[in-house]
Amino acid sequence: MSGSAVLRSLQTVVPDTILHQNEVRDVFAAQPGLSRLARRIVTASFDGSGIDTRRTVLGELSLTAETEEPVFFDRTTGALLSPGTGVRNDVYTREAGRLFVAAARAALEADPEFDAADITHVVTVSCTGFHAPGPEYAIVRALGLSDAVQRYHLGFMGCYASMPALRAASQFCAADPDAVVLVVSVELCTLHLRTSEDPDVIIASSLFADGAAAGIVTARPARSAVPGLRLDRFHTAIAPEGEKDMAWTIGDRGFEMVLSTAVPQIIGETIVEALRPLYPDELAGPYDEGRIGEAVRHWAIHPGGRSILDRVQDRLGLSDAQLHPARETLRVHGNMSSATVLFVLQRILQEEGARDGDRVSAMAFGPGLTAESALMTVIGAEGDAR
Repeated sequence: MSGSAVLRSLQTVVPDTILHQNEVRDVFAAQPGLSRLARRIVTASFDGSGIDTRRTVLGELSLTAETEEPVFFDRTTGALLSPGTGVRNDVYTREAGRLFVAAARAALEADPEFDAADITHVVTVSCTGFHAPGPEYAIVRALGLSDAVQRYHLGFMGCYASMPALRAASQFCAADPDAVVLVVSVELCTLHLRTSEDPDVIIASSLFADGAAAGIVTARPARSAVPGLRLDRFHTAIAPEGEKDMAWTIGDRGFEMVLSTAVPQIIGETIVEALRPLYPDELAGPYDEGRIGEAVRHWAIHPGGRSILDRVQDRLGLSDAQLHPARETLRVHGNMSSATVLFVLQRILQEEGARDGDRVSAMAFGPGLTAESALMTVIGAEGDAR
């Protein structure tokens, strides 16, 4: 689809507690009952993740925290605990609500064009917890938005969900040129970390983190020069195989992620066809390596893991500079599920030399195996050339 909706005032928020990857690795490797093979998988997964630090809402996971009644981690024994799903979801309800409001408020305060009275729609995204009334309701009440604001929540879709949220916001703007849509994603993946012998669970534990992001989508003519991204086209693709290789289910001891070692290969095999509808000229004929990379300057690839980024870079012939925003987001923040691609887009706008008119290709992967992609254009940025 094409249109003139623009994503503006993209803001990110992270919890205070920092997890250092080497320290978390040692905790997971030291859990009682792990086989020698599982310990080797823990070490390889954490050391090869491309992650230095992650954030969590769970202060007790810090190695310096003093917790009288530990729920998730007993620092005195070094044991990872296993609270029930209800306990984990109670933490989600409290902590996610706070981050949803903080991110939404940050996006609104960062935009000189709009205030609370202008917001017509709120779209929230999360797959790491549930409660009702939900986060979109909390945002309306906390920010003093009109009761008539249209509210939508995209739940349990996984890592790609911010892309359909942006697409829905763009469609709202196409239907109503005066629409101003607040899009907010919050994921608290660390609530579901757990020790296991299963390689898929170990890989997931080495990657996932907590974070929040929000932005404003509108087609209204802008008077204020705020850097943003015009949302030009969207496309959804489902890999012929992969339904069982990336999945997200609810268990008695938290939500359970399946992230198999086959995912990077599946993505590599399907990514060109997944992108083809967005690039009818560049991919009109047989695939020519690097043709898309030459035509599109910036790439916001969801950093599901280092091996995924390696496979995407190799398959599309992208440069190290084009993968830099995704790799840096992964290194500093880890995989924050649906919020992560918004962190990458913010980095492109603010730190990667984006200039007015540059094209941006965004892509996120999730259960299915589903690939959500978008073509965007930088508006109002004057970054230095890289």
